[in-house]
Amino acid sequence: MKKYLAIAALAWLFSGCGSNYGNLKYVEGSYDTKECRQQLSLGKEYLDKKGIDRIVVEKKNRKMHLYRGGKKVETFDISLGKNPDGHKLQQGDFRTPIGTYRITIKKCHPKYYRMINISYPNESDIIEAHKRGNNPGSGITIHAQPFWNADGKGDKYTLSKDWTNGCIAITNSAMKVLWESVKNGTIIEIKA
Repeated sequence: MKKYLAIAALAWLFSGCGSNYGNLKYVEGSYDTKECRQQLSLGKEYLDKKGIDRIVVEKKNRKMHLYRGGKKVETFDISLGKNPDGHKLQQGDFRTPIGTYRITIKKCHPKYYRMINISYPNESDIIEAHKRGNNPGSGITIHAQPFWNADGKGDKYTLSKDWTNGCIAITNSAMKVLWESVKNGTIIEIKA
């Protein structure tokens, strides 16, 4: 099992939501990650007074809820994978997984502003995929908007579509809030 987890971790480093935006038009450009990297190196990515201890994603309603001490403190609209119904079964199915995972790492990203990695696939996902003879896939993240929507003027459009390769997309402004309130190990529950 450790071998599969190591392979999944390596695959995640080189994969992710990719650059295929479906019907969304991609305009060349990238985010400057210098400020983000400085924030990470100084340890300012998690502010205890705003800290959350649980994230709940409702795929059906396209909502992400942040909880602190059992109380809902924030809700964001989301976009999902291009094939949003059901649990992720294999690499390349464009589905967003269903289950309980953890936040594992934060990354500054030149295409999507910032990304927060989710611990998909977990041991159960790997076992089930291998029973079917499939690769479970990896690289599932919560990420912000592509560079062409850096100013947020396209938020209404991007949130009206499911366009990722299986990741959960939120607006850049929502990512700023999430980024400052979540730490590694935080539970994320993704519901159908």
